[in-house]
Amino acid sequence: MNKSRGFSLIELLIVVAIILVIASIAIPNLLRAKMSANKSAAVATIRNINNSQAAYLLQYGNSLNYATSLAQLGPGTPCNATNACLVDQLVGCAAEPCVKSGFGFFLASPAIASYTLTATPAVWGSTGENNFCSTESGVIRSEVGGAAKLAGVVAHSACDNPATYTPIQ
Repeated sequence: MNKSRGFSLIELLIVVAIILVIASIAIPNLLRAKMSANKSAAVATIRNINNSQAAYLLQYGNSLNYATSLAQLGPGTPCNATNACLVDQLVGCAAEPCVKSGFGFFLASPAIASYTLTATPAVWGSTGENNFCSTESGVIRSEVGGAAKLAGVVAHSACDNPATYTPIQ
């Protein structure tokens, strides 16, 4: 009698099939968890930039001027009104959008005593599915029915419009 040891091809295929079924269940949950983490990080970064704008206004704001770009809030030597050292180099980059944690950030200061900050996913549907904005009020808002990433900062009036952007909970 020739008795072989080991697994048959059928047994190996069954094990591979079970692994594939488990992976097909786990991978979408992993991707959703990653997008949720990116969303939380984006909101935290917006909150940090809002706080940095308040600090910039107190330290360097002549005539109630906020920083007009993220680079002005970013690092530099020495720290001054051009590079205030209030945010890290990822957020305070020279060319917007500044990308951190899967979101791109844009900043504009269209008038004295105002600014608009926008966060949009770097890759829609992969790194996130929400666009966010905030103004000098410090309220962080999420776009109503957003379906695509943004190419730049949203208008100040659009961010403050409850039909377009609603405050996050």
